[in-house]
Amino acid sequence: MASPNTTLLENVDARTKLAGSNKMEILLFSLGSRETFGINVFKVREVSQTPKITNTPNMPHGVEGVISLRGNIIPVISLAKFVCPNDYSAEAEETMIVTEFSKHTQGFLVHSVDRIIRVDWNKVRAPENMLAGSQGLITAITELEDGKLVSILDVEQILSSVIGEAIVPEIPNAHVDQDHFMFFVDDSMVARKEIVGVLDKIGVKYHQATNGAEAWDKLQNIAGRYQHDGEQLKDHLKLILVDAEMPEMDGYVLTKHIKSDHRFQGIPVVMHSSLSSNANRAMGSSVGVDAYVAKFDPVILAETITPFLHN
Repeated sequence: MASPNTTLLENVDARTKLAGSNKMEILLFSLGSRETFGINVFKVREVSQTPKITNTPNMPHGVEGVISLRGNIIPVISLAKFVCPNDYSAEAEETMIVTEFSKHTQGFLVHSVDRIIRVDWNKVRAPENMLAGSQGLITAITELEDGKLVSILDVEQILSSVIGEAIVPEIPNAHVDQDHFMFFVDDSMVARKEIVGVLDKIGVKYHQATNGAEAWDKLQNIAGRYQHDGEQLKDHLKLILVDAEMPEMDGYVLTKHIKSDHRFQGIPVVMHSSLSSNANRAMGSSVGVDAYVAKFDPVILAETITPFLHN
């Protein structure tokens, strides 16, 4: 990967179209161990050699300091300190991946960057419990052609470890009818916890899933039960909240399935994603989402979904 900046920044529109085809691009990198790690290219702004980092006092664990990037001061985080602390070596962190998600921009220090690969989401699976045990930092696993496994990091969880989990403020109870409920799906453990915090304060019942394929299975089962009972699903299921990037089936394809199934007619779909660029919002609109809300602002999430719960 001789010129990573150019490779990552060109053809943004082409990469955006991948989302609707249940494909993703992953940037492969090393943290100095034998493992290969990956991050969704949608989250990556650029890759560069590690610049001079300004040390600042009282930084959270893993934050090496800050840099000025085109007039903005951003934190620089050592991924190895979180993911594989036994293999940590500051001298080996020669590359920085600048990422943007959940309204935050930060640099991640890595040992080296390999290349970008394109994979089908249905070949990206949730990790086994043993692999996911590293504080939930691995959100998915995929396999290269040579059989080598790639661990896809839950960067939201890492960022939460650095800056702390979002505090859910007091949110008014929405006084939702007790016969009404909503459904949400997100593969990130920290995101699910944050969503539940908001829904509990709103006072709405909910079902949930951890990836797109599981969500579609559960939604079909729910629709089948109400159809069997001769009831309209939309009279009970008031809203479906979907993440954009998930193992096995992404949120764009899940939305296509929902919108093409007559049983879900009249039920709005809201996309809740850390991918908050205009391109991703446009992609959401193209598959029929009724609203798009960026992670994670609990007040804005509540304000976005509450009107749908009363329709």
